Amino acid sequence: MIENNADVLTPAIKDTPFAGALSERYLAYAMSTIVARSLPDVRDGLKPVHRRLLYAMRQLKLNPETGFKKCARVVGDVIGKYHPHGDVAVYDAMVRLAQDFAVRYPLVDGQGNFGNIDGDRAAAMRYTEARLTEPAIALMEGLDDNAVDFDKTYDGEEEEPVVMPAAFPNLLANGSSGIAVGMATNIPSHNVGEVCDALQYLIKHPDAAPEKMMDFIQGPDFPTGGVLAESRENIIKAYVTGRGALKIRARWKKEELSHGQYQIIITEIPYGIPKSDLIMKIAKLLSEKKLPFLSDIRDESTDKVRIVLEPKSRAVPAEQLMEHLFKSTDLQVNFNLNMNVLDADHTPRVMNIKEVLAAFLKHRDIVLVRRSKYRLDKIAHRMDLLQGFIITYLNLDRVIEIIRTEDDPKPIMMQEFQLSDVQVEAILNMRLRSLKRLEEEALKREFEDLALEKAGLEVLLIDEGARFQKLSEEIADIKKRFGQKTALGARRTTVAEAAPVIDMPIEALIEKEPITVVLSKKGWIRALKGHVDVADVKFKEGDDLKFSIRTYTTDNIMLFATNGRFYTLLGDKISGGRGFGEPLRLSIDLPEDADIVTLFIHKSEERYLVATQNGKGFIVDAKDTIAQTRSGKIVLNVADGDRAYLCKPVIGSHIAVIGTNRKMIVFKTEEIPMMTRGSGVILQRYAEAKLSDVKFFNWEEGLAFPSGNGMHVERNMEMWLSKRASIGKFPPVGFPRSNKFG
Repeated sequence: MIENNADVLTPAIKDTPFAGALSERYLAYAMSTIVARSLPDVRDGLKPVHRRLLYAMRQLKLNPETGFKKCARVVGDVIGKYHPHGDVAVYDAMVRLAQDFAVRYPLVDGQGNFGNIDGDRAAAMRYTEARLTEPAIALMEGLDDNAVDFDKTYDGEEEEPVVMPAAFPNLLANGSSGIAVGMATNIPSHNVGEVCDALQYLIKHPDAAPEKMMDFIQGPDFPTGGVLAESRENIIKAYVTGRGALKIRARWKKEELSHGQYQIIITEIPYGIPKSDLIMKIAKLLSEKKLPFLSDIRDESTDKVRIVLEPKSRAVPAEQLMEHLFKSTDLQVNFNLNMNVLDADHTPRVMNIKEVLAAFLKHRDIVLVRRSKYRLDKIAHRMDLLQGFIITYLNLDRVIEIIRTEDDPKPIMMQEFQLSDVQVEAILNMRLRSLKRLEEEALKREFEDLALEKAGLEVLLIDEGARFQKLSEEIADIKKRFGQKTALGARRTTVAEAAPVIDMPIEALIEKEPITVVLSKKGWIRALKGHVDVADVKFKEGDDLKFSIRTYTTDNIMLFATNGRFYTLLGDKISGGRGFGEPLRLSIDLPEDADIVTLFIHKSEERYLVATQNGKGFIVDAKDTIAQTRSGKIVLNVADGDRAYLCKPVIGSHIAVIGTNRKMIVFKTEEIPMMTRGSGVILQRYAEAKLSDVKFFNWEEGLAFPSGNGMHVERNMEMWLSKRASIGKFPPVGFPRSNKFG
């Protein structure tokens, strides 16, 4: 029998495709993450952890006018009653709500070390204390008036609000950010006064276009201030679609010094960027010589941000210097607006600015109706009691006699004075000291006042216009308490039209000074001040000069290597002339099996012939050779067993090519194709030889080459003139034995 019962009780095993089961469970996990963790509710702008934190603090009576309590006490209540997650995560959420540089209108008033704008963490929860702020109280106004639904907590022992009544427009005021499964949200903070103005307009013009809301809301208003450097069109487009990128810049000013010098003071930094990280990154770029126009950076901040930037030269205009810093550092960042929220049905979707405002007004309308009904019930109950008290006052002696003489006075009083059970209970439970307050006129006045209030509430319930008038008054009160005229509500982020993009080469920011660039045979490079005679330059033992050019700090120095890549170095970035310089491979990623073919100054108007040892090449425009990274720019594709051999400027109608077999050909320059990258074409055909040298010249002027003690010019070049890719003939008499054109 036992076995049979066991067989009956054993649940049936169902075969389910693994992919289907995995998909079903992953979907459940994804929805749990979206709804219960990552996305804020459009009505109160809170995630569950924040809502539970505030509610727990309210239950502990941590109001702004009361004293502080240890954060550990609050966190303990939150994880013990409402939010069964890690205490560190809950405390971190609480800390953020208290940081005035992270939250525009803090919901928690912290006492102790709650971190700072440098990115330092808060002290442990056992050391810090907290209480609620006025905006948090406004968020929860009406919780005792049945304004919202309550749900059972995870253990079923307590109740918690599903959403806050939210008299304070928290979603737009404080913003929100989060990453869920397959979606994310990133909503900036805004100015409450501006949001209230938009809400007031929407109440009067419910059919207004989303763009109209932006007549009142200028854009984000970040806790750390800064400058919104974006065009009005882009701002409106982002808010109308619910998505968009907005440029946030640091606020700066120019501080004049003596002798025409100046320094730049950063007073506000972009939102979300830790100050210490920002300074470290700029200092790193400075040490890597990626900010050649900047001399130094210092942090002189106290409780206010003050970052000092020293330009390398007073000749650099402050505006141009800052434009380059904005482009190169986190002094300018993009805030990627994404107004992805949970609507009233807990459905995630991206809303535009009007939809967010309308959802808030709809929620406040529902809250107003629920609070009005709750108040009506309270008024009805009180008016019922007042009627009983008035009857008691009019028949006080008889009431006292019944109570004194009857064992069960309740039914007799109900019958004799036509009172309800509730009225009699209230009379019987009344204290004797209250009898002196039972003045008929006072009771009647209270009754009339309640009747008047009841009539007003009944109108609210049936007249939508009256409700919106009431909502308008509530919004006006919020603006008065937290709007632009208050210390907390004054706008911090300045909205400025985006500055025109300055296509400014970095050399424009560098003081032009003459230098001599020297590259040794063993790969050491340095820049000597001035245009010097390299004959006096000393090298390490066993090393010698390979290339040298006289140039300027503002020039781009080009290096062409045997791997077919061009490398670019700014003259100002090359190591100074002290010692023997530094290895070239510290500045560029040059492979060990590659070597430098030539070194020259970049000139944008030039064209270059690049060729391999096997005699293949093409012409490339100078603008197509600039490398943006250390790894260089590949231009000439080099086959196995071959290597890039030369790079020569193209100047002339014809080209002379000679191989190691001492055969020379001449053909028109136009026969060589222009390319940006490739293997090229055959310049001269070889059997067992290699390319030795090339030279461009004008046909009318003839070909010049060294001969004897001077230069010889061969004007009759007809016998060597042929088509590209020919074998060629021996060069003119007197041509150098080195097979080089000089």
